[in-house]
Amino acid sequence: MFFSVVIPTYDRQPILEKCLKALENQQSSSLFSDYEIVVVDDGSTDGTVEWLQSDSAKFPHVKLFCQNHQGAAAARNLGVEKAIGDTIIFIDSDLVVTEVFLRAHAEALDQGQKELGSDASGTGSEPARLFTYGRVINTCNFDNPTAEPFKVTDFSAAYFATGNVAIARHWLEKAGLFDVGFQLYGWEDLELGVRLKKLGLTLIKCPDAVGYHWHPPFSLEQIPDMIDKEIQRGRMGVLFYQKHPTWDVKMMIQMTWISRALWEGLTIGGRLNERTMAPLIQWLIQQGKPQLAEQVARIFLNWYTVRAVYDAYAESQQR
Repeated sequence: MFFSVVIPTYDRQPILEKCLKALENQQSSSLFSDYEIVVVDDGSTDGTVEWLQSDSAKFPHVKLFCQNHQGAAAARNLGVEKAIGDTIIFIDSDLVVTEVFLRAHAEALDQGQKELGSDASGTGSEPARLFTYGRVINTCNFDNPTAEPFKVTDFSAAYFATGNVAIARHWLEKAGLFDVGFQLYGWEDLELGVRLKKLGLTLIKCPDAVGYHWHPPFSLEQIPDMIDKEIQRGRMGVLFYQKHPTWDVKMMIQMTWISRALWEGLTIGGRLNERTMAPLIQWLIQQGKPQLAEQVARIFLNWYTVRAVYDAYAESQQR
């Protein structure tokens, strides 16, 4: 197999450099012949393109493509279109992987094909109906991101998420790639996952393919942007439901009376919010517990998500 690692990026030059250096330092394996790194710049304004062009000799596997700012879905689609590999690996540009990352995905794909056998195979020359999903560990350690241990909060039950996934390009193309209607934040990968599941693809967990997802240490200054993302997530969640009006999707986007009652109750009808909880959050940060502070903030952030879902759904019904 030949890997094409597709990475959309937007204004993340410092961590992207760590991401690409880690991918250039991969152990070889007889299971894959070679690999390329397809970086799609989504209209960055921080000098990402100029930096990559000037330092291209440091990244021999990298192929750079650019587009106007259209969102991650369009960027990933362009990456798949330009890729030459038969197997696509999606990661985000703030992910730093270990040196066995590609080898681990190759071994899991190979083992999955052997274990699932003909039950995983399509007709004719179609590749096996499976994909591998690696582990993502969140960290705010910029200097040494791979030193972060796995935490309970890093667990993901997602079926298909583009933070760390390997799949035959055949199935991406058969499913129709990403829906570029998801121009705001959230859900474009899980929506594609619904279509892949309908094609009968099996998820193979690949815990040895570890990626460390870096983000700055949590602070009060980040909260307005986080609220905006949750509102975008809510709006895109309604688009997700309109495409797949099922109970499972309703549960995922939290468009149920249970979710509404839960977050209305936990926030006392929105009274526990970014203003009233700021002193507690700041105190936790000062105590050296930014991750706990972020989890506390998730109480009102989820309330914003659910409210945005219901507001967007009401607007769609009026239209």
